[in-house]
Amino acid sequence: MQSGKIYFASDLHLGTPDEVSSLKREKLFVKWLDEAKKDAIEIYIIGDIFDFWHEYKTVVPKGFVRLQGKLAELTDAGIPVHVFTGNHDLWMFGYLEKELGVKIYKAPIQRTLNGKKFFIGHGDGLGPGDHGYKFIKKVFANPVCQFLFRWIHPDIGITIANYFSYKSRFGEPSGEKKLEVFMGEEKEWLVQYAKLKLNKEHFDYFVFGHRHLPLEIQLNEKSRYINTGDWLDYNSYAVFDGVNLELKYYK
Repeated sequence: MQSGKIYFASDLHLGTPDEVSSLKREKLFVKWLDEAKKDAIEIYIIGDIFDFWHEYKTVVPKGFVRLQGKLAELTDAGIPVHVFTGNHDLWMFGYLEKELGVKIYKAPIQRTLNGKKFFIGHGDGLGPGDHGYKFIKKVFANPVCQFLFRWIHPDIGITIANYFSYKSRFGEPSGEKKLEVFMGEEKEWLVQYAKLKLNKEHFDYFVFGHRHLPLEIQLNEKSRYINTGDWLDYNSYAVFDGVNLELKYYK
């Protein structure tokens, strides 16, 4: 029997839109991790911790040390921390695993937790549609393209990447952040993806990030879709107590 709780969170996008608000968000998330540590037996951070992250051979983006230190503290205490790459921070090549002791996943995984079947992933590139992004992801994941990017000086490469990451989230003419809205189940790609998976195999829970919108949707009598939302607007997360998975908000 499960003796503690399992936590899920995603989409911190640390580094955006500016240093002040990013630091405030980082401190809040670290505080949440401190509270989760009291009864956590596992923690899943399912993508886009950083608004941009690229590990050069001997260089990583500066900053975010409070979060990194806290993750190391958790793993040192014996609490497994699972980190999924997202569409903004998919260039993780071993540094965080070595230094912090976290486990890195670059694709969705299946887990049986206390007898419940989970399908867990960031969610980018899944489901029908979004063909433009799916093509771009193949380019970003291409080893040759990654090798060439490493030859750009970090001051230049990271500046360019941060610019385009910022534009993707704060690209309105007014400079305001794009707001996500629920489009209905038939237009939610991750919901459609989950329903297609259920045609072949049963899962009790599908847990995704990426949408930046906390969502709980009953897929059928025995399966639910949970989107963990984000920490830009909602400070939302999910927690599994061994029986139920519940979406919550950190105040």
